Amino acid sequence: MTKKVLILLMVVAFTLSLASTCLSAGMGKEIKGSVSKMGDSKVTILDSMGNEKTVEVKNSAALLDLKVGDQVSVKDGILTKESSGSSAPE
Repeated sequence: MTKKVLILLMVVAFTLSLASTCLSAGMGKEIKGSVSKMGDSKVTILDSMGNEKTVEVKNSAALLDLKVGDQVSVKDGILTKESSGSSAPE
């Protein structure tokens, strides 16, 4: 009986440690801002508070027409280019 309780406690502790790792990784959190750096599959975003966050992009096709200064949002690794809202003459 004591072994079963000990094993159950170990399983619960392991499960909670995995859950806290996922939550601290920011899963489900959206990051918005302007692109400040670009890499192979990573993008660094400068948010409105002046903080830089580097994220790995899962949809690499979104990087093809992306350039530094573009407004983007990233949620769960999916990058979306934000529309500028104003159309400047070219």
